Amino acid sequence: MNRYNADFRASTRAARYRTVVFDLDGTLADTAPDLAASINVMLQQMRRKALTVEQLRLFMGDGVHELVRRAMAASGGCAEDLFASHYPVFLDHYENHLADHSHAWPGVTDALQALLSSGVALALCTNKLEKLTIPFLERLGLEDVFAAVICGDTLSTCKPDPAPLLEAVRRAARSPAIFVGDTGVDIATAEAAGLPIVIADMIGGSPAALDPRVQAVISDFSVLVDLVLGDKGPVSK
Repeated sequence: MNRYNADFRASTRAARYRTVVFDLDGTLADTAPDLAASINVMLQQMRRKALTVEQLRLFMGDGVHELVRRAMAASGGCAEDLFASHYPVFLDHYENHLADHSHAWPGVTDALQALLSSGVALALCTNKLEKLTIPFLERLGLEDVFAAVICGDTLSTCKPDPAPLLEAVRRAARSPAIFVGDTGVDIATAEAAGLPIVIADMIGGSPAALDPRVQAVISDFSVLVDLVLGDKGPVSK
């Protein structure tokens, strides 16, 4: 029995939201360091200048295909033949270095456990490929936490199309639901799905945190627990 099922049976606390769907990269975990390292291995082979982690953060949100395209464009151009020949270099390196330096944000594990213990279903909706997502969750010790895991290639479409988010909610099988993300892609997805959106701004200065469509902005996951369980109202943007 996974933790999700066990904790639901022990639920004793009413919640404002019965399902919380999370984005992964940038929301639950800081994955930018390892993504940047793999991008730079590829750029080195292309004899291009390395990009910084801060630059790569701005390119995240639409999955690794778009990440690589944006990195190539920013470093000298992204012709289709270059993408086709060098994307595998990035992917091979990243598959073998998923969590060398990546980690869950502080407070994430405790927050997820608190939500589970209160009977809240947890789901994941990410544009990360399944073959990257599942091993990464295992490295973080989160492989048994989610009632549903929807990846960038689970369906025929991905965020900002609302279908993956709606499928995550459907599989979690409880409502009402709320989505927690960190980018404009997540905001657009939540809006299209008709769900409220919370933005995790863990390093400060996120452009998504200023979007008027956002219900709340958090930099502390214990605040998210209070919001979901109804102990506090929406956090000021």
